[in-house]
Amino acid sequence: MTERAADAGSAPLLEARAIVKRFGHVTALGGADFSVQAGEVVALVGDNGAGKSTLVKILAGALHPDGGELLFDGRPVELTSPLDARALGIETVYQDLALAHDLDPASNVFLGREVLRGGILGRLGVLDRKAMRARTAEAFERLGVGLRSTSNPVVMLSGGQRQGVAVSRAVMWASKVIFMDEPTAALGVVQTRAVLDLIRRVRDSGCAVVLISHNMPEVLEVADRIEVLRLGRRVARLRTSETSIEEIVGAMTGALVPEGRS
Repeated sequence: MTERAADAGSAPLLEARAIVKRFGHVTALGGADFSVQAGEVVALVGDNGAGKSTLVKILAGALHPDGGELLFDGRPVELTSPLDARALGIETVYQDLALAHDLDPASNVFLGREVLRGGILGRLGVLDRKAMRARTAEAFERLGVGLRSTSNPVVMLSGGQRQGVAVSRAVMWASKVIFMDEPTAALGVVQTRAVLDLIRRVRDSGCAVVLISHNMPEVLEVADRIEVLRLGRRVARLRTSETSIEEIVGAMTGALVPEGRS
C-alpha cells in the first residue's frame, strides 16, 4: 500500500479496520481500512464501485458491517444506527442534503431536535422558534454562511446557500466528525469557493471532516490527507502536500501497488 500519511504517533479519532460488507453474492468491501484524526480534512476517493458510499454508511451507522472493527477514540464501538453515531458526535451531509424545502433554515437545523418553550407551553408542545432562530443565526455567523433572510423557506435559497444550511446543521450537532458527500456537486464557482472555505472553518474548529469527492483539484486544495479505495480495499494513504492528481488516479485505477502486495 502506498502510504505517506499522518504521524504514526497520533491516534485516530475514528478508525475502521478490515471492514467487510456483502450484499448477497457481491462483496462491496473486502477488508477496507480508514482513519481520520481530530482537526483534519481527509478525502476519501475512489472510482465508482470502489466502496466509498458503503464504507461511509457503515461509519455513519446507516449500515452494519459483516466483519471488521470500528474504533472511536481508540475504543471499539458498534454503530447499529445513525442515532448511535450522532451520540458520539458524528454527523453526515449527504449529497441530496436531506433538507425539508418548505421549512425555513432554523426549522431545518433543528429538525428532530426542536426546542420547546418553557413552562406549560412547552408541555403542550409549543416550539421556541425565537431561540432556534437565534442559535441558527449564531451558527451561520460563526461559519460564514451568508443569508439575507433566515425566514424564507429553503426552496427559495441558492444551491450554495442550501449546502451552507446542511453543513451548519451538521456542525451544530457534530462535536467530532462530519462526513460530506460531494458537497460541491452542481455548484457554481462562487458557491463552490464558499463551501470549501466552510470546510476549512469546520476543520479549524477542531472537528474532523471526511470529504467524499470525485473532484481532484478540490481534494488537493482542501484536504490534509487522501485515502484511496479500490475494489473494496484501501490501497493508498497520501499527504496532499506530497502527491499529485496523477498519483491519486494511479492508485484509483490500480497502477500503484495495492496493500498486501510487494
